[in-house]
Amino acid sequence: MKLLANENIPMGMVRRLRDMGHDVLAVGETSPGIADAVVLDLACRQQRTLLTFDRDYGELIYLKRLPVPMGVIYLRFAPTSPEDAVQQVALLLADEGKQVQGYFVVMDRDSYRRRPLPGPLA
Repeated sequence: MKLLANENIPMGMVRRLRDMGHDVLAVGETSPGIADAVVLDLACRQQRTLLTFDRDYGELIYLKRLPVPMGVIYLRFAPTSPEDAVQQVALLLADEGKQVQGYFVVMDRDSYRRRPLPGPLA
């Protein structure tokens, strides 16, 4: 899967996801310090799913109607290590029944919920 790891995603987690075969672009490597709106634009232009610990993206997408990426995975738990977070994300991505593209996925430690991303404005 093509992912855009927000700056708050640890590089250890980025490396592990890459080792698993995912195409991960890390904001911390390429564009540290860019604004959240620019992160969304980058995810859209590169057709990537945004991976983040930042809850602000829901407001930016649903209320402010900023560009909508292929998907969003919002990690809403404090992992005990980068490996802990990788395992949770890997389970989500490996289970074909858990669609990510087209959804804002909120992951808690033991569960997740999906909300369809808004389509283009008419």
